[in-house]
Amino acid sequence: MAESDHMPLKLRAADLKDLSVVAAMVQDALAPIGDIAFLADEGSFVMALNRFRWEAAAAARGADGRPYQRVHAGLRFDKVKSVQFRNIDRDDRGRYLELLTIACDEGRVVLHFAGGAAIRLEVEELVCALGDLDEPWPTAWKPAHEDG
Repeated sequence: MAESDHMPLKLRAADLKDLSVVAAMVQDALAPIGDIAFLADEGSFVMALNRFRWEAAAAARGADGRPYQRVHAGLRFDKVKSVQFRNIDRDDRGRYLELLTIACDEGRVVLHFAGGAAIRLEVEELVCALGDLDEPWPTAWKPAHEDG
């Protein structure tokens, strides 16, 4: 797919099956602490992401030498009652967190980051949206994980 053929990703999650797809699409996303916010008056939690395009990774590095891609994206949870942060210095607004996965059980959504950091959302119900915000750009680096 040529860069101009990029179709922005737009996903919604209302159950665990949906959320597993969103979690896969944001795995290894980078999130600046300064772009994470709980909008208490709206009951929303939002964060800007620098998302690795896993859906395009299989086609990258093919015969034409196309690089991997990242794209700016927004992740939003609605019907959020409260937010708790673990191992995150919210005053270090220029620091980036690496999102590993998103977990959910009754009334809670937990965003797990590298280094043991986490954000726990207390929710009335699962209401999540993920959307790409602009065109992707090339990157030579593909995230790698140790087998375990």
